Amino acid sequence: MSQELKKVTTHTLLNLKKRGVKISMITAYDFSFAKIFDRAGIDVILVGDSASNVMAGNETTVTITLEQMIYHAQCVRKAVERCLMVVDLPFGSYQSNADVALASAIRVMKESGAHAIKMEGGAEIAESIKRIVDAGIPVMGHLGLTPQSIYKFGTYAVRAKDEAEAEKLQSDALLLEKAGCFAIVLEKIPALLANTVSKTLEIPTIGIGAGKDCDGQVLVMHDLLGINQEFKPRFIRQYLNLESSIHQAIKQYIGDIKSLDFPNKSESY
Repeated sequence: MSQELKKVTTHTLLNLKKRGVKISMITAYDFSFAKIFDRAGIDVILVGDSASNVMAGNETTVTITLEQMIYHAQCVRKAVERCLMVVDLPFGSYQSNADVALASAIRVMKESGAHAIKMEGGAEIAESIKRIVDAGIPVMGHLGLTPQSIYKFGTYAVRAKDEAEAEKLQSDALLLEKAGCFAIVLEKIPALLANTVSKTLEIPTIGIGAGKDCDGQVLVMHDLLGINQEFKPRFIRQYLNLESSIHQAIKQYIGDIKSLDFPNKSESY
């Protein structure tokens, strides 16, 4: 196997942190985009529960089901050849107790072929994380703004700005590392706090709206590619404007049909 096609594992991410090489991560929900991202050299693909928003049009991530997440993961897995593939456990599939959490994680791994799962929360789910890791399933943690708890927060504002919440986040990060997480997503927290946590932990941190000092970065593909034009918080860098390009292409396609320009002679049998 060539160096370019060497598979990314949880061990790879730990080595990248040790070497000071930043980790790249993006969401994907289907075969076609996942194939492009994997071939481009992305380190990690997250089959995020953001599928609830960008694929299903729901207001929050809360409503997506375990079965729906498994479906998206199955589609992505068929495209992945080299990157690490992580799947979100959706709301309601792990919060009640460790037995339920383990059963959900096992379903995702067996039915989708994923490499790891991701869970939101700190001390309250540490026991479940340890149970899942002990069963041989890698777990990525997620602290800061946790979208599955949006109705509890009531806002998508920056988290851990006050001292008490910042201290809890640091404590939770250490607990997740001790429970066996191989990495932790830090979402929408002050950059200085993310820097402190990243330096404290041996495992990598993946930031989204958490500054440049995290060990890696993740964005939702629809935001990065400019497919979603309604959601533009300051932490997003839009690398393309696909919404506009696709809109124009469809308008031209419609016009070509109406004007009898498509299909032309060379496009017919």
